[in-house]
Amino acid sequence: ANLQPWRVVVVDSKEGKEKLRPLVMFNTTQNDTSSAMLLIFGDNKFYENAEYIYNMAVEKGKMPPDVRDSQLSAIKSHYPSLSKTVANDVIKIDSSLFSMQLMLTARAYGYDTNPMAGFESDKLAEAFELDSKRYIPVMILSIGKAAEPGYDSLRLSPEQITFWR
Repeated sequence: ANLQPWRVVVVDSKEGKEKLRPLVMFNTTQNDTSSAMLLIFGDNKFYENAEYIYNMAVEKGKMPPDVRDSQLSAIKSHYPSLSKTVANDVIKIDSSLFSMQLMLTARAYGYDTNPMAGFESDKLAEAFELDSKRYIPVMILSIGKAAEPGYDSLRLSPEQITFWR
């Protein structure tokens, strides 16, 4: 539905990284050496931007008004009534897709990234002055230019991850 539930906190100052350091568990090297740490959150009230997004789409000629009206009607009746579990799934899936695209774009511009799930998720929002009931931590991405090359990793074979039926 193009509701863009992700929000990003860029931590690039010495003070910000010092605040983040005790929350990143075994990822302190990334925190200490990266150009920035990108805190990816999901917004529980992401659907509140629907009218803005869809009105802008109409204004820019990307969507006809009748499609906007139909979509907004469905969004307004559907998303606010989602269970917390389903809304959390929507938020985390969309925010993870955003994060992967961000990683691929950064790589295309010569930057390295490292996604992290090892952090104190229950403390992250409040540490960076966000409402912890509204903003759900999804992941942290370190970004910068690697001082030394990383190591290759292995992937399971297609036969191990694919089921043909």
